[in-house]
Amino acid sequence: MQKLNSYSSKSIAAGFHALSEPLRLQILNLLRTQELCVCELCEKLDVPQSKLSFHLKTLKEVGLVHARQEGRWIYYGLNLAQLVAMEQYLAEFRRFSVLAPARPCDE
Repeated sequence: MQKLNSYSSKSIAAGFHALSEPLRLQILNLLRTQELCVCELCEKLDVPQSKLSFHLKTLKEVGLVHARQEGRWIYYGLNLAQLVAMEQYLAEFRRFSVLAPARPCDE
C-alpha cells in the first residue's frame, strides 16, 4: 500500500472524522445531485441555521464541500476531489492488502 504523506494523512483523517456526525452525512446526501443554499438545507433538514452553519463550516474546513456566493446567497456543493481522495484511500486496502494470518509471536 502506498504511503501517504503527512498532509494527506491528516486530510483523510479529518474527512473521516467529519463524516462521523449523522447530520453531516445528511448534508452530503442532499448535496449529491445539486448545490443548495443554507435556507434550502435548513428547510430540508429541519434544523436551525446556527446549527447547520456549524456543520457546514466543519465540512468546508476539511474540504468535503465548497461554497459559492451568488448575490446575498451562499450555495454549497460537494468537493468531489476530496471525496475521491478518501475513496481511493479505502480502495488501497481492498486492492493491495494481503490478508495473511498473523505470525506467531516469539516469547
